Amino acid sequence: MRLRFAHGARRCRPQFDRIIESVMKLKSGDVSSPSTRRGSKRGTGVVDQKIYDSILKAVVSQRLPPGTKLTEASLCELFSVSRTIVRKAIQRLAHDHILELRPNRGAIIAQPTPSETREIFAARRAIEAALVPMSVKNATAAQILRLRQIVKDEHASFHAGDYAKWIRLGGEFHILIAESANNAVLTRFLRELVSRCSLIIALYQTPGKTSCPNDEHERLIDAIADGNTALAVAMMEQHLLDIERNLHLSDSEREVDLGEILGLR
Repeated sequence: MRLRFAHGARRCRPQFDRIIESVMKLKSGDVSSPSTRRGSKRGTGVVDQKIYDSILKAVVSQRLPPGTKLTEASLCELFSVSRTIVRKAIQRLAHDHILELRPNRGAIIAQPTPSETREIFAARRAIEAALVPMSVKNATAAQILRLRQIVKDEHASFHAGDYAKWIRLGGEFHILIAESANNAVLTRFLRELVSRCSLIIALYQTPGKTSCPNDEHERLIDAIADGNTALAVAMMEQHLLDIERNLHLSDSEREVDLGEILGLR
């Protein structure tokens, strides 16, 4: 991916800020990721946080395409900071799977290949197939009610065009099912996978297009509440397959203006 520098400025719209919060909430139930909280304790935390947020906004808004190379020199120039600060931001972005650090190529925007995407979703299917029977057995009435409320909120956000909230609630739905299974280890693994899948969805699924029928989550809740383990497991498997099939991966390249995308020109 080639970068060019030009005049003119476009700043990320407010909706992009909500998308950031949506993705990062899936990490730990909080707006900021663990690495974000660590950064805030450093003397240079405010500055590298600005770099972190600017790049993440551009990625999840699909303005900074997967595979784009980010050089330390260009970021130092754009943000008027030292290489030390830029490296901190790059390391944090890599920790959260937003950037990939590749030998002899430096940092590039995460570009999950079709094979990597299949592996991530295969891992999710395996873990959720193990969690669903536990959820059928252990889910409380309060948790079932909470799942139904999440689905209502999910539908409302989708129809209102709030893509950020829709992504977050979709992830929360799956995490709550995991929590109802009462297996902390598998739930922790799933949180990481849901976070990565949410970023993939933000990157590769057309905004405004739902990845599954509107009643799919509702029917899954019914199967869990009714104690129908076989049906619930089958529905979860199909649900995750449908999400994966609705992704639009592309290897096409286009020239981008990094300064304009990050709102610094």
